[in-house]
Amino acid sequence: MPLPQTSDPATRADARRPLVLLVDADAAAVRVATAAVANAGGEILAAVEPAAAVGFVRSRLADIAIVDVPDRATLPIIEALGASGLIVVATSGAGSVALAVEAMRRGAVDFVLKPYSPETLARRLAPRLEERRQPVEAPIEAGPDADEPRDFAGFVGRSSPMQALYGEIARIAPSRAPVFITGESGSGKELCAEAIHARSGRAAKPLVALNCGAIPRELMESEVFGHVRGAFTGATDDRVGAVEAAAGGTLFLDEIGEMELSLQAKLLRVLQTGEFRRVGDPRPRRADVRIVCATHRDPFAEVAAGRFRQDLFYRLHVLPIRLPALRERGDDVIALAGAFLESFAREEGRAIWRLSPAAAELFRRYDWPGNVRELQNVIRRAIVLGEGDEITPEMLPAELRRAGPPAASSVCDPEIIEPFWVQERRIIERAVEAFGGNTARAAAALEISPSTIYRKRERWA
Repeated sequence: MPLPQTSDPATRADARRPLVLLVDADAAAVRVATAAVANAGGEILAAVEPAAAVGFVRSRLADIAIVDVPDRATLPIIEALGASGLIVVATSGAGSVALAVEAMRRGAVDFVLKPYSPETLARRLAPRLEERRQPVEAPIEAGPDADEPRDFAGFVGRSSPMQALYGEIARIAPSRAPVFITGESGSGKELCAEAIHARSGRAAKPLVALNCGAIPRELMESEVFGHVRGAFTGATDDRVGAVEAAAGGTLFLDEIGEMELSLQAKLLRVLQTGEFRRVGDPRPRRADVRIVCATHRDPFAEVAAGRFRQDLFYRLHVLPIRLPALRERGDDVIALAGAFLESFAREEGRAIWRLSPAAAELFRRYDWPGNVRELQNVIRRAIVLGEGDEITPEMLPAELRRAGPPAASSVCDPEIIEPFWVQERRIIERAVEAFGGNTARAAAALEISPSTIYRKRERWA
């Protein structure tokens, strides 16, 4: 693999951009990670094969290493890089919680599952890069615009609702108490959890995220608490669960309302006593974790309907945070579109594009039912399929083009109303297409179960 040298270490103090060593044999993953590092404000020092990693660090100056861990054989590299003073972020496509735990024990400060998008990896890298950027940054003197609202913790937006959110996160993060995040699908609940963890006293420990709506119910208990060998058919080895993997850090349970009531009772025990049991193991274990959970549903309605345990809800609903929908954020939609334009254009190798005035006006008028996630998809589609140096209304989906100036009459035009199943089908098919036909990833993004997609597609066939 070629070693892309993008910076002379002797000029690092002048550049003030942390240098990152990529240790990954997969050229495609290196391209994605390179885009993520640039988005997060870092700079690639080199990309190397695992065998060359330690020797390269001994002869060059780097701040952070991103190390792919396909199996246990790579774990000593993490230990060696950490001992040399680097911050190590481990990645793996193996999907093993046990491997993640071992990587953390060897010195990694975070573990990111593959495949990841540049945006996801950039968010996870940002606080680590900031740690290494701070010592070389000169103090910033207050100027006439010192009080101007700024973006925060990976969020883009300076609207009043977002400024209130940033203040809430800053106040809540240092606490040890559980956090309950609510907000519509696509509004940034995982990003909020990452911001809370990064600003907490647990930032040096792992953040483990689990989407309760994307895991089959029969596997959920094992994913949360782990299992021992022989606990059930297919359990050929002991496995660490998410609670144990997050020990000392933060456990983020996305779409917690999808968790079965019996499992909710076991989670309640963790909150009450700090104890849990792996599936098939009579021996109790302990883990100190802070739980941050999220749902796009109304939690009070779920409790009233008997789908969510009241005792668990009040244990979790200590520090509530509500994320504003994109339609509530005014011109933030334009700032977000600009950020995605720059990021996706770089990733796709296209020129930096801009929104035409007409397209920008449509963006302002549209309701964005899919929130920031829908905006991302619209921007990426326009960059991939469009031509020219700007996004025009013709490049946008039909539903956005209909968001033009309202007619003089207040009567709704029945010709633009579509049946609900047509809109639902379009959303699902667009998500599956965006993830290259991967139904499981599309379901996780839509925060529904894969079986729901399979069932609906059979009905539409």
